[in-house]
Amino acid sequence: MVAIKAGEVENFLAHAHRAPPVILVYGSDAGLVHERAEALIRNWVEDLSDPFALVRLEGDELEPTRLVEEANTIPLFGGRRAVWVQGGGRNVGTAVEALIASSSPDCRVVIEAGELRANSALRVACEQAKNAIALPCYPDDEEQLLRLIESEMRSNALSISPEATSALVSLLGGDRLASRKELQKLALFARGKEKVELRDIIAVVSDASALEADDLVDAAFAGQFGELEVKFVRARTAGIAAGTVVFAAVRHAAQLHKARLVIERGASAWEATKGIFGYFKRKDAINSALRIWTSARLERAMTQLAEAALESRRQSALASVIEQRALLALAANAVEKSAARRRSS
Repeated sequence: MVAIKAGEVENFLAHAHRAPPVILVYGSDAGLVHERAEALIRNWVEDLSDPFALVRLEGDELEPTRLVEEANTIPLFGGRRAVWVQGGGRNVGTAVEALIASSSPDCRVVIEAGELRANSALRVACEQAKNAIALPCYPDDEEQLLRLIESEMRSNALSISPEATSALVSLLGGDRLASRKELQKLALFARGKEKVELRDIIAVVSDASALEADDLVDAAFAGQFGELEVKFVRARTAGIAAGTVVFAAVRHAAQLHKARLVIERGASAWEATKGIFGYFKRKDAINSALRIWTSARLERAMTQLAEAALESRRQSALASVIEQRALLALAANAVEKSAARRRSS
């Protein structure tokens, strides 16, 4: 099989009935991996609680010959059968290679795994075999988040304002399961309404983790090294996923850049900042950043942060280090710019 790219997975899932019998679902977004693995199983068997139709195996406990045996077991009462391997283990690669080499009956085998290197034996085996395929799952980008928001709102008979949608996109991502739970919580909160507004987002989704990320970003743009170090520790303790903060920094830099352009055209700070989400909670930090940073400098910062965001996706194991390095560089630039501003005044 030809290796499937992350952007092609949704189209593949829409035609999952034509999928090869062995499907590896892997990636850094554990929630999305699980969601897609379950969708592939539901596409094949009617009742996930039927032990004759579905066998669940734990990857860490999987013996090399067990998978082949289960895949070749004839259903007692006929119908389709599936095997769901949850979690990668030491023996999974060997077991899958043996399965691919054998001729199996009408059975779907879905292997749910975490992040895999390009040269991983399990991934290579599934990408190269004619009777297998590998589906990568990485954190949702903006377009995917918009589709997820629209789908969840529509399924709950709700519409959503553009301002609320924009705020949600900035708060969600990183893990599909966590994003979906937040959207379900929001829909429950908005029950009885026709439309979700920005105030609903602030009330429900703007949780402690989002506030920790905002604090980190604000400290970086203000050049507060001491605060930045403390807030890094707090963010890790709060369980904020690596990479989340740098994406928040990219979005915030874009908002500051837009506001700064308005100011440089002669508008007041109030006119420039009224469109920034969360302005009233972060007023002092935002106004301080707009005094330090020019539009040209913010544009360069956006480029550097975007590169860090891309690098954190490519090297998920180093995302935390990349995130910290990017924000420390941002803080150093802020200190330099603030000092230059004082010297010129």
